[in-house]
Amino acid sequence: MDIFQAIIIGLVQGLTEFLPVSSSAHLIFAQQALGVADVGLAFDVLLHLGTLVAVIAYFYHDVIEMIKGFLSSLIDLKEGKFIPEIKKDPYKKLAWLTILATIPVGVVGVLFNDIIEEMFTGLTIPAFLLLITGCLLYASQRMNSGRINVTNLSVKEALIMGCGQAIAILPGLSRSGTTIASGLFAGLDKEFAAKFSFIISIPAILGAAVFQLKDLGSANVEMGACIAGFIVAVISGYFAISFLLKIVREKSLDIFAYYCWIVGMIVLVGSLII
Repeated sequence: MDIFQAIIIGLVQGLTEFLPVSSSAHLIFAQQALGVADVGLAFDVLLHLGTLVAVIAYFYHDVIEMIKGFLSSLIDLKEGKFIPEIKKDPYKKLAWLTILATIPVGVVGVLFNDIIEEMFTGLTIPAFLLLITGCLLYASQRMNSGRINVTNLSVKEALIMGCGQAIAILPGLSRSGTTIASGLFAGLDKEFAAKFSFIISIPAILGAAVFQLKDLGSANVEMGACIAGFIVAVISGYFAISFLLKIVREKSLDIFAYYCWIVGMIVLVGSLII
């Protein structure tokens, strides 16, 4: 894989990791189109780390406050005032609910990793699930924006979004699209649903990268291409987050539903004919 191909794949990863159009499906499509079906595990890990850097950079203040809140809550736990302090401090609450929302994706990833990996080998399943992503997005936009935000977010809503994130491990189901839709179905305020979706992606992306490290061998992509792909993934991921939050705030996600239907149908038909 040359630098140009690495830049294209890095761009696809950065944009589609956070836009509700499924990064897994688009990476499969892009790699097939570029003729680089095997980019190597090292490069894949680097792309994940690039999107991780992007989301941490965008929510830097929230991440720092959540870390502080988490560490402080451990002291609260020792002193027997964990629950009262969680209720008073939104960042302590957000930190623990983020951890809770990450459990489902961790369980699914560990138990069904081999089965899920087999689904990444062809185009038919990702294309079909991309159509499902479009349906989820379209249905969620028919819901009125709820009133649940960080102050009244409960374990139930966090787990609902966490389960949505776990299901989105399947290639073709958008992680951001599925979690945002899950949040809207659960009654979250649409802006907070999008923000919480991005925040719970941090441990999920980190966990995926760490999980891949056990199988990490020598890279089959030259260093220059790896660096280029990583940088592009960081920059494009950062702007994708900003763009999607603006769309959620000001407009509708219907445009992404239409996009998923069109691309999914084209690839599905093409995969069945060829």
